[in-house]
Amino acid sequence: MGRSRPAAEKGFAQVSGSPRVLMYATAVCPFCIRAERLLHARGVVAIDKIRIDLDPARRTEMVEKTARRTVPQIYIGETHVGGFDDLQAFDRAGKLLPLLAGGAV
Repeated sequence: MGRSRPAAEKGFAQVSGSPRVLMYATAVCPFCIRAERLLHARGVVAIDKIRIDLDPARRTEMVEKTARRTVPQIYIGETHVGGFDDLQAFDRAGKLLPLLAGGAV
């Protein structure tokens, strides 16, 4: 089987009005899996995953954009949420759903 491509490359579109969700990840990262599950549970249909374990240039891109070296690194629209702990904190504070709906933090 071939490697999985991000949803955007497969031709999937985000639900109208909802921001793009982008996640830098690796295949074996348990926090990446937990972040994906939480996002799906909150109604996210498509996550554009960038597998930094398959493309070292994308790892460099992630570090330059986020100033962080760990995965996942999650963007919702233009907002850098951070890692799984940050995503979970957004959710617990009631900020995740409004952000996913296209609102500001």
